[in-house]
Amino acid sequence: MSKQTAIRLPDETYQRLQALAERTGRTATFYIRQAIEAHLDDLEDLYLAERAMERIKSGEDEIIGSEEFWRGLDN
Repeated sequence: MSKQTAIRLPDETYQRLQALAERTGRTATFYIRQAIEAHLDDLEDLYLAERAMERIKSGEDEIIGSEEFWRGLDN
């Protein structure tokens, strides 16, 4: 099942999107979906990395060396 959402775009972005859709015979929705799907993994990775850095800075997590990491896997 799919869900519907709405977004606001700057005029220039909207015009470029509409022009692309017209030139290619695809819908603007197609390109919006493509852009989101192409970048969602990167955005998730970025958020998770930022959160990990916050946990390290606050002392919630710590950095360990590779030797210690691999030793921990032997247990």
